[in-house]
Amino acid sequence: CWEVRKRNSSDWCRFVRSNPDCRLEGGFLDYIEGVFCVFPPRLLPLAVTLYALWLLYLFVILGVTAEKFFCPNLSAISTNLKLSHNVAVFSLTSPLHGVTFLALGNGAPDVFSAVVAFSNPRTAGLAIGAIFGAGVFVTTVVAGGIALVKPFTAASRPFLRDVIFYMVAVFLTFMVLYFGRITLGEALGERLRRSPPTQGVPIPASPWGCVTPGLCNGDGGRRAGRWGDRSWHTSWGVPFWGSPIPAHGCSSQVPVELVLLLTVPVVDPDKEDLNWKRPLNCLHVLTSPLLCILTLKSGAYGLYQIQGIFPVWGLITLVGSVLAIIIFITTSNEEPPKYHCVFAFLGFLASAMWINAAATELVNILQTLGIIFQLSNTVLGLTLLAWGNSIGDTFSDLTMARQGYPRMAFSACFGGIIFNILVGVGLGCLLQMTSSQLVVKLEPDSLLVWILAGALGLSLVFSFVSVPAQCFQLGKAYGVCLILYYLAFLCVALLTEFRVIRLSAV
Repeated sequence: CWEVRKRNSSDWCRFVRSNPDCRLEGGFLDYIEGVFCVFPPRLLPLAVTLYALWLLYLFVILGVTAEKFFCPNLSAISTNLKLSHNVAVFSLTSPLHGVTFLALGNGAPDVFSAVVAFSNPRTAGLAIGAIFGAGVFVTTVVAGGIALVKPFTAASRPFLRDVIFYMVAVFLTFMVLYFGRITLGEALGERLRRSPPTQGVPIPASPWGCVTPGLCNGDGGRRAGRWGDRSWHTSWGVPFWGSPIPAHGCSSQVPVELVLLLTVPVVDPDKEDLNWKRPLNCLHVLTSPLLCILTLKSGAYGLYQIQGIFPVWGLITLVGSVLAIIIFITTSNEEPPKYHCVFAFLGFLASAMWINAAATELVNILQTLGIIFQLSNTVLGLTLLAWGNSIGDTFSDLTMARQGYPRMAFSACFGGIIFNILVGVGLGCLLQMTSSQLVVKLEPDSLLVWILAGALGLSLVFSFVSVPAQCFQLGKAYGVCLILYYLAFLCVALLTEFRVIRLSAV
């Protein structure tokens, strides 16, 4: 589809409509046809600007959904299943607990976008670029920023443990790329591989409650005493969500949040009434299943007609309405029903479908921007997608360091992305296998992939050697070196993408 920009502008629309490679997989909007058919060629800058704004808003949707709906419901599920907080994050006896619950919630935006991109061979480069690009960014810029903001002494054993496991995860992914294929067993191994043993760390209570500037977690202070500061990542096995941004003055007036409130129930074990809202929860019985069926495969299943007569969405609406009426009649406003925990599972599923839908649109926009600007999926992944997915980590970690907890923030840089790499690659390939063959072929689209993987591995080796060499005393010199390393990597990556630097083939 890249060839479209090499043709006369009058042929753009005809070319994209007749070329199968210009068809986007999934999603509700056809961004490629929109930019080349709906907008006249002279308004291409306007189309790009609108797409960029929509891309930024999709990142906001991912963050809001994960922080205010997905993660709280995961907390409620783990509480109802009587899992301890450490077990809910990563269990030594049952790794599925961590994969299924809080570990997935901590990196939900990153994992979903990577899974969506990896599940399609044409956009696998986006996932590779995003996973490795975010890894390089967080372990250099964010980690270096922490050392600049607040020089500190790193915890030796947890640091070495996290870096070693991180290097193993990178090596496994590198081998998959090197051989250019992944089997069903290898994909399952990537997905189910355990993260390092965790150690609970006491988290000081605080009134922090915002995951990004302008997005407020209203009761963050009350929750802090139980779960600590909550962000999208894990630090030493302790879940955080809600970045350490002071809650004062935060505004939660995000348009999409109203739609989320109407379609996703949230169960809060920390509240006396478990966040039971009788009229709203009755509405959720109708809207949540309807949302799930209309977002699955971009509504393909929801629009299917039973016996060619009655649509599936109509059946869901009918059944949901009946159940909503029954629940409304048999419950009261003051006391939640005994089966209220079921709403946590419903909210988990609905919020997951929201995140998946937003991630699909995000990947499709990035693919379209790559066609417009003649950029590979890999470079889009290591820049736009990686930066967007790392915004939450950057703000939360740096602010946590300023508040006097640099150890936690630094540990999160090396411990939080391991899960995203293994599950993003493994689960994405599993989804690709369900629609094709049992062996997925992965062909890196350029030498840039090898530069990216090598840069991440080298940054980890640098920290693995230099941190102990400094007796784990990390100061401004270490931070400056990491940031300069990232800038050098970014320059090499971009110059390689634009063929200014030509390296011999691997």
